[in-house]
Amino acid sequence: MSAPSDDIPAPDEPEARPYGDRPVVRLRPKGDARAIRHGFPWVYADELVTDRRTQGLVPGALAVLEDGERRALGLVTVNTKSKIIARMLDRDPLATIDQAWFAVRIARALALRERLHATPHYRLIHAEADGLPGIIIDRFGEAAVVQPNAAWAESLLEPLVAALVQVTGVTTVIKNGSGRSRVLEGLTEEVVTLQGGVTAPIAVPMNGAIYMADLVGGQKTGLFYDQRPNHAFAARLAAGARVLDMFSHVGGFGLAALAGGAVSALAVDGSAAALALAEEGARASGFAGFSTRQGDAFDVMEKLAAEGAVYDLVICDPPAFAPAKPALEAGLRAYERVARAAASLVAPGGYLGLCSCSHAADLSAFRNASSRGIGRAGRRSQLIHTGFAGPDHPMLPHLAESAYLKALFFRLD
Repeated sequence: MSAPSDDIPAPDEPEARPYGDRPVVRLRPKGDARAIRHGFPWVYADELVTDRRTQGLVPGALAVLEDGERRALGLVTVNTKSKIIARMLDRDPLATIDQAWFAVRIARALALRERLHATPHYRLIHAEADGLPGIIIDRFGEAAVVQPNAAWAESLLEPLVAALVQVTGVTTVIKNGSGRSRVLEGLTEEVVTLQGGVTAPIAVPMNGAIYMADLVGGQKTGLFYDQRPNHAFAARLAAGARVLDMFSHVGGFGLAALAGGAVSALAVDGSAAALALAEEGARASGFAGFSTRQGDAFDVMEKLAAEGAVYDLVICDPPAFAPAKPALEAGLRAYERVARAAASLVAPGGYLGLCSCSHAADLSAFRNASSRGIGRAGRRSQLIHTGFAGPDHPMLPHLAESAYLKALFFRLD
């Protein structure tokens, strides 16, 4: 009797485990293995075989992803509670996810940001686009705010933070565990200081102005770095202008406009705390002509119109009206309403900037809604500039959701 083939286990031998003790998850036949091989980083719940073993994985567990023919696609993190059931971490199914692994990715991201910016104030990690799915890290000099928006990041927060400190040398790390993304992942919301600490808002220089970022009590990480290039474009339109900054947060467009030579800027927001930070930023910048008004944006615009107020430059940067597809139609109507109300406040020959951070509303849909609103205000327009997030918010070409920010600038008759 001949010996068993080297390539085929003998009948009484266990099947070889090429991945050791690492669990395996597998795509259904309709799962798009080709898209994943080409760089798409997500697997949706209806694309994965969810047998008893897969359902038993704890949220954030690591597993080897195979296609329908049992060929390895890479190492993923699995969360059966999420519609995005698996996220690609590494093309090597045997990769070890530890501090050294995080350090390589953070160092690569840091090299880009240091080339882009003269001071350490930027988005350091932009989730999937920087190879760290669901993780956001914004840097504020010697401090960093980490948003672990996926279950795997929460479970591996310790080596992530250790690598962050190792690579960047930051002395303060704050975890901002809040927001819709964490809820969708089944995670609790909390804000915790993990290392060091801050006792006051941090001054951040951008585009000739000083912004004050509250890293603990502010919105998201405390500042929106993504609008930096759009602030700069608005500043080019602002020389000698009267400016209205709607949904201003900590004075984003208004302070940039004053740095560009505006004679006045009115910042409007619903948050008294944000407006107090905007006023502090104006003082730190040495700007005169800055004022604030608290209230609902639509109510304030209606009152300003009734007062006969007009501005040479009006900017509207609202929150995401269409954060997901079910909200798209209502969101587009809201963007149209913003455009109509704001256009009525623009002086003839003046400029209107409209922004959207909604993932679900693509550029074409947002542009159409904005144009309808301007037209319904009885104004004619020229679209003079389309802006996006800055390069410290890189886009993953395979993932449209990573290019969420749109900014449209119009000249009105």
